[in-house]
Amino acid sequence: MKIKFWLLITFFIVMILPIGSVYGLYVWINTYYQDKNVAEYLEKWTELEALKVMLDDPTLYNKNNDFSAVEALSSDQVGISLYSQNGFIYYSSNPLSSVFISKDDLFRDLFEFQKKYNAFTYKEPIYQKGELVGLYEVQLVRTDWVQEVERRSFLVIGGVITLFILIYGIVIWLLQSKLNRPLQELMQQMRAFAKGEDVKSDFSVRKDEIGEVAQTFFAMQREIEASRTLLKKEQEQKELMIASISHDLKTPLTAIQTYAESLQNKKLTVEEQCEYRQVILKKSTLMKQMLEDLLMYTLLQSTSYDLELVEVEGAEFFEMALSEYEPLCINRGFALDVMCEVEGIYAVHPKQLQRVIDNLMSNAWRYGEPGSVIGLAAVNAGDVPKWCFDFVKLALTKRDGMYIIVQNCGQGVKEQEIAKLFEPMYQADDARTKAGQRGSGLGLNIAKQIVNKHGGTVEMVSQDGIGTAVLCWLP
Repeated sequence: MKIKFWLLITFFIVMILPIGSVYGLYVWINTYYQDKNVAEYLEKWTELEALKVMLDDPTLYNKNNDFSAVEALSSDQVGISLYSQNGFIYYSSNPLSSVFISKDDLFRDLFEFQKKYNAFTYKEPIYQKGELVGLYEVQLVRTDWVQEVERRSFLVIGGVITLFILIYGIVIWLLQSKLNRPLQELMQQMRAFAKGEDVKSDFSVRKDEIGEVAQTFFAMQREIEASRTLLKKEQEQKELMIASISHDLKTPLTAIQTYAESLQNKKLTVEEQCEYRQVILKKSTLMKQMLEDLLMYTLLQSTSYDLELVEVEGAEFFEMALSEYEPLCINRGFALDVMCEVEGIYAVHPKQLQRVIDNLMSNAWRYGEPGSVIGLAAVNAGDVPKWCFDFVKLALTKRDGMYIIVQNCGQGVKEQEIAKLFEPMYQADDARTKAGQRGSGLGLNIAKQIVNKHGGTVEMVSQDGIGTAVLCWLP
């Protein structure tokens, strides 16, 4: 049960307890009153009749009279007062009574046998020869009634106090067991988690507010642990990247240094000097590309870096973007089949989207079968180039937007390696040895991040012994 519910119930019980106790006491006393009402009334009336026999004597109402007989009738249960017709008191069994009462009080409630809380009272005038000589007042104390009421009141009050103490004790126990102790344990677990210690708890199975707090805490714990794992993985990737790129830069740098030192040898022929300069230029270009990839990867990892997209006419932009690759393919020993059929307006970052196509074409050259055909297309979603492999056609599932398709022929990529290829610094071993050289290992990851920042997706499909295609979809 929710803690707030049992607190509200407890508060309600504590509030209703005094009202219920008073009502219970009233019902209990009223029941006793109903039981004793007639019997007590008859008993006191009979007692009064016995007293009236003596008090009706007119000779008693004299200031100088002997009241010893009246005094004998008085007791702690019977109170008698004798008054003159003017309100002076001839005799009173109450030593604290005044010597005079007003006529209004004197003649009020005559002949009425009144029942009050602690006594029955009765007043009656006395006449002699038609003349008023005095009045008497009798009080018959209701001792049994008062004692029983007091006894029942004490019982009710005692019961209320006992019940209140019991409820208070239960509330203290509930607060300790359901609130204080769980909160202290939860705080200890939070402190332990903050220190990096393993935390296990069954608080999450509770159905009250503590359980909700625990569920929130453990959800936060899982998120923090996932963030820690991600940060650790990113840190490992950065360390691997620095080590890998340092090694990769060292290889062309060593070649550059070696060929530069060789150029100082004046015995080299003109052809050898020209060859060495070409090697130095090629290695420096490779180093530049690797450093540019590293810079772009670092920028794309930053949360503050956003691509500023501009609207372009699709047909014009993509036709220009795909127009310069045919001579490059020929120089590398490949044929190129280009298709560009794009309609509509697209929001792109021209330079970065060109980088995506460059990276994909670079991979197609590096890992493609020499002498084969490379397919390059920018088409509306729903249009499929004729040269696409059948497994590539099945992957073109979008019906809006457009696709950039780069397809090569070759050994293909194993299915379990496809996802890893988009991770930074990962390269398939077969492809690496086949190419005879390696790039930065960041090209596909950079391409994916750039396309994602355009709101698009990147997918690689491959079939062993046939080839591989990368499909970039843009909205």
